[in-house]
Amino acid sequence: MGYSLTYQPLTTQEKVGAGDQALFTSLYTPLAQQLPREPMEWRRSYGRAPKMIHLEANFVQFKEELLPKEGNKALLTFPFLHIYWTDCCDTEVYKASVRDNMMRWQGNLRLHGSADWVIVVVETSDAKKKNKTNILPRSSLVDKIRNDFCNKQNDRCVVLSDPLKNSSRSQESWSAFLLKLRTLLLMSFTQNLGRFEEDMRTLREKRNQPGWSFCDYFMVQEELAFVFEMLQQFEDALLQYDELDALFTQYVLNFGAGDRANWLGSFCSPVKSWTGLLLRRPIDMEKRDGIQRGQASLLELRSYLFCRQCTLLIFLQRPWEVTQRALELLHNCVQELCLLEVSMLEGALDCWVFLSCLEVLHRIEGCCDQAQLEANVSHTVGLWAYATDKLKSLGYMCGLVSEKGPLSLELNRTVDLLAGLGDEKAETVHSLQSPYKKLKEALSSVEAFERHYLELSHAAVEMYTAIGRMRSARLVGKSLAEFYMRKGDPEQAESFLQNALRSYVSEGWSLPVTHTRKQMAECQKLLEKTENYLQTSALLAGDANLTNEERIHFCQEILTFANQSTDSKAQKVALSMSSFAQLKQLQFRPATATVHSGTALQVELCLRSLMPVAVPLEQLAASVHLNLEQGETNGKTRGPQRRPYPGTVLFPLGNSSAMPPSAAGPSLELEEIQDRSPSDPRTLNSTGMVCKNTHLVMRRHDSSPSPDTPNLVSPVPVVMDDGAKMLMSGDVTLLPGNNSIVFSSQELGTYTLRQLCATVGQVQFVLPHISPLVQYEVYSQEPQLTVEPLTDQLLAGLPQRAKVRLQTGHYTVKKGDALQLTNIGSMPILTSSSCPATILNSTRVDESVLFIQSSDKVTSISLPPTPPYHTLEFQLEVLCVIPSDPMSNILSLSLSVLCAQMSVDCPWSIYSTPISLTFYIPFKAKHSLLSAGNRKYIQVCLQNMSDVNFHLMDQRLTEKHHESSLELQSLNTKAQQTLYSVRAEIMPAAGQQNCHSGSLCGLEMSITRLTEPDDDEEDDGGTEEKGQTETEEVCSTKLMYEVVDYSSSWVVYGRSSGLVSMPADANANHRVQVELMPLFAGHLPFPDIKVFKYLPPSANSASQPDTDDCVENVILSLMDRPLDDQGDTASFCSQGSVHSVGRGEQQSRVLPMPRLEPFSPGQVFNHSQGCQVLVLPSTDDHVLEINAT
Repeated sequence: MGYSLTYQPLTTQEKVGAGDQALFTSLYTPLAQQLPREPMEWRRSYGRAPKMIHLEANFVQFKEELLPKEGNKALLTFPFLHIYWTDCCDTEVYKASVRDNMMRWQGNLRLHGSADWVIVVVETSDAKKKNKTNILPRSSLVDKIRNDFCNKQNDRCVVLSDPLKNSSRSQESWSAFLLKLRTLLLMSFTQNLGRFEEDMRTLREKRNQPGWSFCDYFMVQEELAFVFEMLQQFEDALLQYDELDALFTQYVLNFGAGDRANWLGSFCSPVKSWTGLLLRRPIDMEKRDGIQRGQASLLELRSYLFCRQCTLLIFLQRPWEVTQRALELLHNCVQELCLLEVSMLEGALDCWVFLSCLEVLHRIEGCCDQAQLEANVSHTVGLWAYATDKLKSLGYMCGLVSEKGPLSLELNRTVDLLAGLGDEKAETVHSLQSPYKKLKEALSSVEAFERHYLELSHAAVEMYTAIGRMRSARLVGKSLAEFYMRKGDPEQAESFLQNALRSYVSEGWSLPVTHTRKQMAECQKLLEKTENYLQTSALLAGDANLTNEERIHFCQEILTFANQSTDSKAQKVALSMSSFAQLKQLQFRPATATVHSGTALQVELCLRSLMPVAVPLEQLAASVHLNLEQGETNGKTRGPQRRPYPGTVLFPLGNSSAMPPSAAGPSLELEEIQDRSPSDPRTLNSTGMVCKNTHLVMRRHDSSPSPDTPNLVSPVPVVMDDGAKMLMSGDVTLLPGNNSIVFSSQELGTYTLRQLCATVGQVQFVLPHISPLVQYEVYSQEPQLTVEPLTDQLLAGLPQRAKVRLQTGHYTVKKGDALQLTNIGSMPILTSSSCPATILNSTRVDESVLFIQSSDKVTSISLPPTPPYHTLEFQLEVLCVIPSDPMSNILSLSLSVLCAQMSVDCPWSIYSTPISLTFYIPFKAKHSLLSAGNRKYIQVCLQNMSDVNFHLMDQRLTEKHHESSLELQSLNTKAQQTLYSVRAEIMPAAGQQNCHSGSLCGLEMSITRLTEPDDDEEDDGGTEEKGQTETEEVCSTKLMYEVVDYSSSWVVYGRSSGLVSMPADANANHRVQVELMPLFAGHLPFPDIKVFKYLPPSANSASQPDTDDCVENVILSLMDRPLDDQGDTASFCSQGSVHSVGRGEQQSRVLPMPRLEPFSPGQVFNHSQGCQVLVLPSTDDHVLEINAT
């Protein structure tokens, strides 16, 4: 008998077909029990990870109708493995019938392309006993079957020995058979599943072709999901539904963008049923049939798809992901209905969402205990809030929130909505809290709706509060406030609006603040809270988020109340000015914010009115506070230099009516994101903006009230300081925008601006604190007289100039007023009869003249007329006498510092003003006594202690007590001056740019006379006397030069010295050229150049013989020798003195010889001293021989 093993994804019971069922029936029970016990490793293609699975199978009798037809690719009814069971052990029976049956069986399988089969030969001991004569050995029969049917697949024939006996041989046979069966079954399943997946991919790739249907493809991929589900591979099954979900969503989005698929037309049909999700059935066959027929609506497809996802997620023990997906599904369905333009009865979608939310919540409650639900409130609270919002919408739509109840039109709408719900499903009929019953009851009456709505709302608020999501709790509370306002109960609504408004204000949500504040104003007006209502109206009147008509309305509310009462003694309502106007700028005139008494200080305020219309003010007053610690000005100076405040003070504009300063928060950090095509980077798919600091912008701020914030729900009362001095300005009209108001103050003292108050009838707008701190000062200044030196130090013994500055303060200098200076002997005042004076103030400078009269004791200075708070400046010349004995001077502070004091009598005071000037002695002198034999030498050292350069002239040392026997001689030499300058320049050979070692260079010297010769130079004999030769008209001086190299870097060629005759004229110049050769390369120093005085013989030339030739030869011979070999001038003279002329026995005469005398230090300045010249190495090639051993 042939049997086929099929894999059924559904857990239905299959019956074995008709026929001889004895063999298989006896084996079915142990086979069905033992097959799924051992797991098998399932390896799949495409690198997917292997998994261990348990195989379960349903056995049905083989029928040709069960074999898959061509084109039928269903997995659910596909026979994965065909098994032929036989217990034949007789050769005749095998040849007569069994072999023919097997051949027909295999022929049918080959005809339908099925290659997955196995032949099971069952060996029983009872069969052997009955037919002992015709029984062949079992191995022979099995071999014969294998030869007939399994030539190339010997493993397709399996022997099962005594399967019903409890023996070791039977157990081994069962184990081998089950392993083989599992292996073949898994191989067949894997192969057919792979082919099915390939066919499914091929079908999906044809989705852009005409005639492709999503519903058909849905059924194919869902069949794959069923297979994975029955294998308990729930993750793979869920993946199939997620892919279907994503594919359908993408088509809907493309539809909204204009790319419309034809098959989407069936989902655009009007929705006539909104029964909500049904999650209590594993498979909603009714909706599945509608999808298979292509007649399902959008909501039905989404409901069925989510139902299957929910079932698999619960199998995977991920119930909280169900709630997350459910919330996304509900929001997406709302958008998809709009994109597909699906028509629905008004309110039908709200019913569907409400029922779906409660269904998901009930499903989660059914699979989780109470502790898990409480610990995971954050996952379910979103559904509670969404259901609350939709129920409220239904209540408004059906007239269940109004005070008068629903109207006939609203009742008809309620009936239509309930009709679309249909009959309650069988799964929820017996449930008292089913979503169907709750919705039907809530829409049945006003009381029932209120009960259900309040129950859901309070539950959502409690859940949000428990998990710390205060913003969401405030939002639900705001919805509750709207409900109470519609019900005419503003007292219940006020607390919810306060909490919401406080949260929005503290976190800086501008539009929600405006909307909530409008609701708050309505609530306060109904509760007759006048002050709060006026404050809220002021905030709304200055709110830029409202239209101009709305702002004018709220502004008119304030003006109407302000003009109601004419009683001036009636108590005024104090409101915060921040909602009425903004203080932008304050400017002082003068800019120093400091004036003297008798002068008006002007304070100009710039107020930006937030009102949409002009508002007339009775008065605008600024409260000022007298600073006691700075208020006393008697005897103290309060001048402009002590004012630290600028002339203009800018105030922050963060206190607008829309948002408080604390709500500014961090600024948005936005970044552009772009999605480009992977194939073509130049193609831009989409673009958008992302906030990089969402964690800072969206974080919850401290919502505690601040007294300085005027935007709180219950503003802190603001009052004016009692007894404060006021700066007032009356009859002011504030226009929309910036306004300028000027105050004036003349009261003496230092004041701080504290508050600002604008009065409109019975309403006062008060700015309780002016920040930053602003002060101004009206001062009274006493006259001040100061004397300051014009230099850093006053030097004693020299005339010095000092500046006298008189700050008149409040005193007016009149004609005839004079300063009386008491003279002291050590510091006389060197003055003339008049001197210029300067009168200045902060804006102008005037010139004047004052007159001075001096006597031995008093110097009187007549002052020019000077207004108060001006400065009079003039200069005096004084001289401090250096005392001969500083130790006896009582005014000496030290040996180098003297203090001179005088007193001044002023016309504005009965007391004298002492003035002290400090002088510094410019020199420091010391002396020492030296002895040399019988002579005494006195050395005096004079040190300049100041920064001034002094030129000493006619210095002398005199004796204090004259002694006729004492004679003092000065040993100071006469100061030397520079007579000559020497310049030298080394030039390379012709045709070369630089000097080279071993090559001749030229040294050119230039000797210049700087001054004409004086008498001393003529007395030295260095200048030729005039008249010596009648043809000589100009006298000249002979000099000797010498070029010497002490560094051994140069070789001097030719003559290294010579005589030069310098004319006596200033700036006379003489040039000399000498040849040099550098010995080394590098930066070589210039050779030394020496210049001497050449002194001719001192004897009378008339009595001397004609020895010029001789003298000249001697001198030239000496000049050719190095200077070190020549010796000093004495040796030179001695050589000349022993030189004799004449012949025979004549007495020799001494011949006077010329002399060389060096110049004194500083008389000859060598400009080339220390100079260097660059010498390059020679270009000649040299060969260096080195012998190495």
